[in-house]
Amino acid sequence: MKIGDLATASGTPTDTIRYYEREGLLPAAARTEANYRQYEKAHLEQLLFIRHCRNLDMSLDEVRELLAVRNAPEAGCETANRVLDEHISHVSHRIRELRALERQLKELRGRCATSKSSDECGILVSLAEPAMVPEASVQGAARAGRHLSNVHASVRSTQRHS
Repeated sequence: MKIGDLATASGTPTDTIRYYEREGLLPAAARTEANYRQYEKAHLEQLLFIRHCRNLDMSLDEVRELLAVRNAPEAGCETANRVLDEHISHVSHRIRELRALERQLKELRGRCATSKSSDECGILVSLAEPAMVPEASVQGAARAGRHLSNVHASVRSTQRHS
């Protein structure tokens, strides 16, 4: 099948398919005499696997590790277990951070319970104050940021490549 057919069958933009090829996640397709990519059923299956991983917010490196295990049937699943355990840990950490953020936002929202002029708005007044962030939160965010950058930096830089 041609790249357009693969894109349709997988629900993946053609730019993303090419990106996954460049990143080594999807093997390069054979070329026709007219130099069109010619994909096989195995490409579709691998692309669907990649998409499922990305929908679970896995980084490209995590997907690579899982693909390596998947493509080596004689290998054990210890690597897959480790990758998922680490990913679960990252997700749990992000959930804790998001809950803390939600508490902060609700507290901020509580500062403006009635309609006032913008110069009296408790939300705007509070946002104009310097943020007081505990050192532990900064360090935790930095740790999470490394994982999030692996997951989301590539998404931001290649918005079409999801």
